[in-house]
Amino acid sequence: MKEKTKGLFSLDGKVAIVTGGNGGIGKGIAQGLAGAGADIIIAARNEAKTAKTARELKQEFGVRVSGVRVDVREEEQIHAMVKQVLDGFGRIDILVSNAGIAIHKLPQEMSTAEWDENIEVNLRSFFICANAVYPIMKRAGGGKIISIGSLTSIFGVGALPAYGASKGGIVQLTKSLAVAWARDNIQVNSILPGWINTDLSAVGKREVPGLTEMAVSRTPAGRWGEPEDLAGTAIFLASRASDYLTGVVIPVDGGFSVMA
Repeated sequence: MKEKTKGLFSLDGKVAIVTGGNGGIGKGIAQGLAGAGADIIIAARNEAKTAKTARELKQEFGVRVSGVRVDVREEEQIHAMVKQVLDGFGRIDILVSNAGIAIHKLPQEMSTAEWDENIEVNLRSFFICANAVYPIMKRAGGGKIISIGSLTSIFGVGALPAYGASKGGIVQLTKSLAVAWARDNIQVNSILPGWINTDLSAVGKREVPGLTEMAVSRTPAGRWGEPEDLAGTAIFLASRASDYLTGVVIPVDGGFSVMA
């Protein structure tokens, strides 16, 4: 038993792609995976921000880190990114599909173009990214795919109709991929962050009066989360500790989703 559990959470020798990994929740997860030993590819649009994050990860954790500029709305760029990672690192063991946007508008105020953009960036990109890494993971004998949902995957928020729809779709797509690819030893699971302090949530704090106070009062932990609060769950889902876990949705929310 001791030998079986030794290094259960180690990611030494693994290669992880984190979309939107240059800030917020994506950066917190990238830091966690790097701390567990994984080499990291940060896939994002802002090249300067990506380069800064890559330098920080290299200095702090001593793993290989590469930044790749990719707009996840563009299918060709996603496939080019995957090829670049495979050429440079020789393998892809972990995909964290984290890139996303949130448009804060009531349904009657939201344009179709805004709806489409939210679905395209959040949900469509997850589908494309997962399909792009699937054959690589299958040939390698397995892999780990982690999607990032939201509390809006399970709760309705009036000012986030498209965001909520996209995040609900991510959960259902996660379950479908988990069933489809289980026999290929590819585990697909989802993390649902609660109220986390990020640049994205800062917009909500500005635009939604009382949001900060509501989140704290409704969360049993009594605080907003930080990006690093997601790291432990991501390490678990990326490691062999979760080899018999697939299609699972894990809220990391300080108890918000179970509060009566």
